Amino acid sequence: MNKLEQLIDELCPDGVEYKKIKDISKKITSGGTPKTDINSYYGGDIPWLRTQEIDFGDIPDTGIKITQQGLDNSSAKWIPKNCVIIAMYGATVGKVGINKIPMTTNQACCNIDVDTNQALYRYVFYFLWSKYEYIKSLGQGSQTNINAQIVKEIVIPIPPLPVQEEIVRILDTFTELTTELTTELTMRKQQYEYYHNSLFDFKDKSIKYLSVGELFEIKNGLNKEKDAFGHGQPIINFTDVYKNRWLTNEKFSGLVDVNSDEIERYSAKKGDVFFTRTSETKEDIGMSCTLIEDIPNCVFSGFVLRARPITDLLLPKFSAYYFSTNEARKTIIRYASFTTRATTTGPKLSKILVPIPSLEEQQRIVDILDRFDTLVNDIKEGLPAEIEARKQQYEYYRDKLLTFKKLEK
Repeated sequence: MNKLEQLIDELCPDGVEYKKIKDISKKITSGGTPKTDINSYYGGDIPWLRTQEIDFGDIPDTGIKITQQGLDNSSAKWIPKNCVIIAMYGATVGKVGINKIPMTTNQACCNIDVDTNQALYRYVFYFLWSKYEYIKSLGQGSQTNINAQIVKEIVIPIPPLPVQEEIVRILDTFTELTTELTTELTMRKQQYEYYHNSLFDFKDKSIKYLSVGELFEIKNGLNKEKDAFGHGQPIINFTDVYKNRWLTNEKFSGLVDVNSDEIERYSAKKGDVFFTRTSETKEDIGMSCTLIEDIPNCVFSGFVLRARPITDLLLPKFSAYYFSTNEARKTIIRYASFTTRATTTGPKLSKILVPIPSLEEQQRIVDILDRFDTLVNDIKEGLPAEIEARKQQYEYYRDKLLTFKKLEK
């Protein structure tokens, strides 16, 4: 019998009492927002929390500060540290966090000042986190918003404090392990991006450069009526190019109805590099990916450009990594046009210079970066896979630990 089982057997063998959140809290409040048209209300030194800063964990500080005048001209009030805060509106509804410093909040935050004589704030936090989907389901209106009254009525099991302490200790340990892995993943990603860019820095080497126009033939993609999509042959779409550094068959699922002539004219083959043609912001223009395997009858969308190799000087994966380096991205942006939207074209992309190291050197670079990519992105082998396994383990034990037999009165 472990420590938690011993505590439950000693302190609450017949079950535990279930109470409403309002009955285990000193105070439950929502905040307020200063008027946005008065600059003197913002830029002060009073931490002011918005729901977008709430994401299942500790909240050390806030992104925005308000002035005393701003606080006085809103319904926001100071809350003590270690309140349990639930987001009530919009995309973050149901997310829960703990403020680690005294602060104020906007009206979309429900602030629970837990009565520590009855419950530990971290125990309440973990319980509400475990009920995230349920809390979202309580929402009302088109955006499924909730309100403080709904939060007050949520029922929570309240075991004796020693039992709560042991549950919190166990769940904190799980959280710390996941945090350590997430921190390592962040560091590895930074390391990955450093090598991604530095390995393509050939300034001190006698590397030949050729333009995209000398290496590729660029073509616009296929445009079809809306009802042609969703069935037929594989098609590479804007989103596929935007979200991926390279593409294999399992990375995209779009289909389009095309004839044999269209398959020939708009074919997508191994080694082809695709670029997004337009974007709302210049930072996102000309995002690229490379097809690294042949896919029968595959075509590409009119929202992207295809650069087809006309030499055998570049390895497909080398192209994939090069066109996503900081230097290549800066050049793509520099040559783009900016009106109502950012736009690039074949002639503009043709000006970009590409380094041409030996195929052996290209393969060496690809092998190094592939190892990093597996570590930081592979959901089957790398750190993301380990983090996901930890998350599933945590959720299993969290739900198990927070389930109690109800005490019959």
